[in-house]
Amino acid sequence: MANPNKARGTAWESDVRNYMNTALGLVNELGKFLDIFSALNVKRAAQEGAADVGDVHCAPFILECKDVKSPAVPTWLRQADVEAANAGFPYGVVVHKVRRANVRRGRVHFGFATWTRVRLALGLSARQMRERYAFNASVRGLDSARWYLTTDVERFTQLVADMRAGLT
Repeated sequence: MANPNKARGTAWESDVRNYMNTALGLVNELGKFLDIFSALNVKRAAQEGAADVGDVHCAPFILECKDVKSPAVPTWLRQADVEAANAGFPYGVVVHKVRRANVRRGRVHFGFATWTRVRLALGLSARQMRERYAFNASVRGLDSARWYLTTDVERFTQLVADMRAGLT
């Protein structure tokens, strides 16, 4: 790959995919899918046409993966929402790499509206959601469209498992 930034981004997407498949128990000890046809497998998306469908598909989420030094979270979240809609998934989130840290420490950002919809789907109060998945809030001004909540990849993976199990 000629573009080093593209190579870094692709590596981050693959690291997230591999970590989540392992943590969710979807692969064997060799990293091979237990059921190659399962819709629950976490996969990197093949880009097709003009409508981007996100970097990683992790039903019911689209993950927009970012390996950049300077974050632009509100902009990325808008992008994740559009890509989730393009892919037909209900939720879009951003997974931002933390320099020199294990993939499980990457930051997963939820827009306020997405976080609320996920919380309600899980049947949790705001306090329960924050505590169970260690979310921290970033509130910028009075416009809730610019607010977001952040956890790490490890806790996000547990959230995905809980959603898939229908746990509350």
